Amino acid sequence: MTIAIGMGHTTAGAPATLDLEELLATRLLVQGNSGSGKSHLLRRLLEQSAPWVQQTIIDPEGDFVTLAERFGHLVIDAEAHSEQGLQLAGERARIHRVSAVLNLEGLDAENQMRRAAAFLGGLFEVDRDHWYPMLVVVDEAQLFAPAVGGEVPDEARKLSLGAMTNLMCRGRKRGLAGVIATQRLAKLAKNVAAEASNFLMGRTFLDIDMARAADLLGMERRQAEAFRDLERGHFMALGPALSRRPLSVSIGPTETLPPSTTPRLMPLPEAVLEDAHAVILAAPPETVRPQRRPLPPPAPDLLSQLMAAAPAAADNRAEAVEAPPSPEQLAERRARLERILGAILADPEAGFRAIGVLYQDFLVRCRIEGLGAGAPDLNSFRRMLTRARAGVSAEMAEDAVWQDIAARAAILPEDMQGIFMMLARAAQEKWPCPGDPAIARAYGTRSLGRARRVLTYIEEQGLIVCQQDGASRRIVTLVELAWATAPGDPNADEA
Repeated sequence: MTIAIGMGHTTAGAPATLDLEELLATRLLVQGNSGSGKSHLLRRLLEQSAPWVQQTIIDPEGDFVTLAERFGHLVIDAEAHSEQGLQLAGERARIHRVSAVLNLEGLDAENQMRRAAAFLGGLFEVDRDHWYPMLVVVDEAQLFAPAVGGEVPDEARKLSLGAMTNLMCRGRKRGLAGVIATQRLAKLAKNVAAEASNFLMGRTFLDIDMARAADLLGMERRQAEAFRDLERGHFMALGPALSRRPLSVSIGPTETLPPSTTPRLMPLPEAVLEDAHAVILAAPPETVRPQRRPLPPPAPDLLSQLMAAAPAAADNRAEAVEAPPSPEQLAERRARLERILGAILADPEAGFRAIGVLYQDFLVRCRIEGLGAGAPDLNSFRRMLTRARAGVSAEMAEDAVWQDIAARAAILPEDMQGIFMMLARAAQEKWPCPGDPAIARAYGTRSLGRARRVLTYIEEQGLIVCQQDGASRRIVTLVELAWATAPGDPNADEA
């Protein structure tokens, strides 16, 4: 049965419909400058399809939270949850088939990217048994899949871009239908935009965006000027779920409204403010803080207790200017840090603990060993942990070959880089290929299916080639390096 939802009407007055089942298989790209009616179009699509399909909205401005009152969407305030919590929330929403709005309002660009990537990762990584059809709407997609790097750290950009690429390139087989909307096509990563087969192009003024819109719709460049003349709420539609030829569509009304409406002109007050200078530029009032009962001091954690128990003389020595450490001292310190890290990873459950928990354990052990003042920061600890899980020692990491391997792994999301290094280590030593349980543990999951999907993703990036021998044992070859592991049982639990 074909499910056609009404989006509005054409210029000839005929109903403009969208084939929902076709959309689930072919994805949608919406483009329009600010004020073109892009968010209104998304709201119309979500309202009309809500009875038929599960939905998730990545909402950077909190525009779609009002869907909860009318259609029962679960609003998730991303600011109140950690990345790990949002990944679990994505998995659970998919499993229980709950429509959700991920409200990213109030977060800066970096944290919006990180939390959106975590939530999308949860939707994407759920087990095959829960690959139910879902519309995944991403408003302001250029924020999460930028064409070029900006002021946001590369790590956050790679996480977000990887999640968006998974959604648009690999999501179809998992039942995820990406609907992405952007103000500027030129700012949106091309490999993300290119995966859409349906297009709704609204009012656009910049030549570069008009040219890209015309190319996507199969129009001639001279026809691109028409995008400047489109009225608010009017879009050019093309695609198997919409129309086989470019079609002008006027979007119909919606049942819900955003929390804030478009500002309207209002007349200025008739009364003239007397002495405006004194009123506007008056000194700020002194802040009087209310008297409150002092709260009892919180119980110190283990790290604080260890720091408080240290003798005062040690603190005095830390403040003194010390001579630079000798190479022998640096080597000894590195060896001690390696032993501490090895002791942490010796725990079979270490692979499933959050990075913050592992780091606090690491700091406590460093303090006990007398290395508290020189303990690595969290980012350095992440790199050490990735390398240690791959079986690469600190001395090996300084070798030019391994620096090259680390550079190749940098195109992967951070949590996959260690898996690539683990495979490289096994290939260098001609060890059997690590099994799915070992890969899952190094990735921080208990799901063997997720471990296999990690290998598939790395292979799709062109870094490795996975093969099987006649005994169904797995062999991984590293492209360009021409290294290959020995055949290994995929079900073996030895790393």
